[in-house]
Amino acid sequence: MTTPRLAALRTRWLAAGLLLGACMPQAQAADTLPLIPLPAHYQAADGKDFTLKPSTRVAGSDEAARRVANQFVQLLAQNGGPTLAVADAGGRAQVRFHLDAAAATGAEGYALKVSNTGIDVSARDEAGLFYGAVTAAQLLTGNDAGRVAAASIADAPRFAWRGLMLDSARHFQSMDEIRKLLDAMAQHKLNTFHWHLTDDQGWRMEIKRYPKLTEVGSCRVPLGDAGRDPATGQPRTYCGYYTQEQIREIVAYAAQRHIQVIPEIDVPGHATAAIVAYPELGSIDQPLIIDNQWGVFPNLFNTEESTLQFLENVLLEVIDMFPARYVHIGGDEAVKDQWIASSRVQEHMRAIGASDEMAMQSHIVSRLERFLAQHDRRLIGWDEILEGPLPEEATVMSWRGTEGGLKAASEGHDVVMAPVTHMYMDYLQTGSPNEPPGRPTTTELRKVYDFEPVPTELAADKRAHILGLQATLFTEHTRNDAWLEHHLFPRLAAVAETGWSPPEQRGFDGFLQRLPRQLQRYRAMGIGYAQTPFQVDMQDQGNRAAGTAEITLATPLGYAIHYTLDGSEVSAASPGYSQPLQVALPARVNAAAFFDGQPLAAASRFEVTADSLLVREDTQLGLCPGDGKLLLRLEDDGPAEGQRAIFNVNIFNPCWLWQDADLGGVTGVKLRAGRIPYNFQLAHDEPNRKFAPAHSAHGELEILGDQCQGEPLVSLPLPAAPDADGFIELEAPLAPAKARGDLCIRFTGDTRPDMWTLDWVRLQTGN
Repeated sequence: MTTPRLAALRTRWLAAGLLLGACMPQAQAADTLPLIPLPAHYQAADGKDFTLKPSTRVAGSDEAARRVANQFVQLLAQNGGPTLAVADAGGRAQVRFHLDAAAATGAEGYALKVSNTGIDVSARDEAGLFYGAVTAAQLLTGNDAGRVAAASIADAPRFAWRGLMLDSARHFQSMDEIRKLLDAMAQHKLNTFHWHLTDDQGWRMEIKRYPKLTEVGSCRVPLGDAGRDPATGQPRTYCGYYTQEQIREIVAYAAQRHIQVIPEIDVPGHATAAIVAYPELGSIDQPLIIDNQWGVFPNLFNTEESTLQFLENVLLEVIDMFPARYVHIGGDEAVKDQWIASSRVQEHMRAIGASDEMAMQSHIVSRLERFLAQHDRRLIGWDEILEGPLPEEATVMSWRGTEGGLKAASEGHDVVMAPVTHMYMDYLQTGSPNEPPGRPTTTELRKVYDFEPVPTELAADKRAHILGLQATLFTEHTRNDAWLEHHLFPRLAAVAETGWSPPEQRGFDGFLQRLPRQLQRYRAMGIGYAQTPFQVDMQDQGNRAAGTAEITLATPLGYAIHYTLDGSEVSAASPGYSQPLQVALPARVNAAAFFDGQPLAAASRFEVTADSLLVREDTQLGLCPGDGKLLLRLEDDGPAEGQRAIFNVNIFNPCWLWQDADLGGVTGVKLRAGRIPYNFQLAHDEPNRKFAPAHSAHGELEILGDQCQGEPLVSLPLPAAPDADGFIELEAPLAPAKARGDLCIRFTGDTRPDMWTLDWVRLQTGN
């Protein structure tokens, strides 16, 4: 089944006989191409389909083509297809690869032809031939019969830089997970892996000249229970780094898949781990620890010549490990307070004629740019490097929106667009209570897909400076591989299509039609893609006195919803949802989203009773009105391994809003609250943190009425610490002034280094 929007799109294609601007038989239009990203040109052809069989053989016309033929066999198997054999030289084959130096396909481009005799792929370079293999593997796993319609494809990428940045500093990934991620990138025709290897919380790359960078700088003690051995109470460290041998292995593995690996060494900020390893690199004369908090820290490398030589020595080993043309030097979020306070830095600034601290940073960037150029490398940095004089050859990665990229390109600098507004994958992707921890704001799949990397304001003669785009995954809240894959997929498919396909070909409705096949490939690859965009969410509005409730169902991507109300399993034959359901209490609602008769995720199951209408978990509540909002989805601080509780917390104002609560007959309230570390450094944003004044030694739990104004309806003093399990339960009488209204639940006082967070709240009646 399809939603009305998708059905209308399919009807238009059928009526016009068009797809990608090319004439097509109606049968192909009905099925649509099972490809992500879309090719630049597709032309249906007369003739019989090609059908994949167990006897199908694969061949390459020369050594490079045979390499790609073998990779095609792997790609097809990864996608859930059969494992085919590669034919001996001169043997008959039905899937054939051929390099042609005279081909008009361009860099990374390819031509693919399907006929009843097989599939032929040709390209000018091996990368293009490989991407043709990716397309062929998708075509052959595009339907259950392995049948592909006769057609021809001429394809090449829109952008040369199609990237993903992974932060391995905040949380460390295994070699197996990195390889798995590179496999997935190759399946999406992404060609740049930007590896964030150093930060305040860890230095993850072996540098032989400076062994303490990993001996000391790769370990930290997490805050709270995660940082204590439960058996002994002793500190428990979180460690990990990649040896140079492992890095070379990853670089080679990526190169086989035509992916360049760009290392990032962050300078001058995000430097705490390096400074702890070698204190002489710092800007202040006091000891530091490897930071076990998140956010923006003031610790900067100093500006001494010895420190610049240290950085150059590090870069020498980096250059030796990473053959890619670019080296990323960070440059972001370098809070200058320590430089301002340092007499040594100020003296150095006067000596070189730096007018301010940003000019001092630009001096360091220019020094490193010249050093890299001497070693046949190009410098790339985050868009803060634009705030001072920038070397002509420097490339800018624009993360604070697209404005920095627009400015840099207009000035003649190459640019990679990676704006936080659309390309940051650690932001939540739905409003579902089932989302894992993540940063504030919701970056839905459509928002990612709709991103346009080339600003309309950019002059035509400057547009070639936009090299491409890049998704970014910082990992403060991505503690394990399951969450990493949840954050990236399927949003990375949207990034891939934007980076590869012509903008006039792309459309979100068509993408949604092709996405279910991509999900099947993810399952075949063992990728734990996000379920939340495909799950059904529920909101209930109850009338306990009448014993009824209004049930609203929704799925973020608008796929068709089917449901049952009798507890039975839901299927495509179950009633279709079109408007809110009026139900008698109690009700058991099972619901799932479907496409073409198949469920897209496991069914959601909801129990709606008079009692459930009185309870709300923190993830079901909103933010209180007023200033000061920075919502994070945080996990508890323990246990060190395994599942932890997850909370929605506005760290600028710990207050939760229950809108339009049914208060009829309510006589009291009970709630459960937990205590977690306040592990955030916010630099100059710290004054935005609001604290309601405390009236007792450890603050209060307060519940206020509409608009969070006036005298609290409830005010209970908080204990100095929670119970042994990390939680407390509190009860109080509650006398609402009206039958329905908003409730604001907040904690008062500045309780850092810990903070209280709400787990659930229950309204109590006299029954």
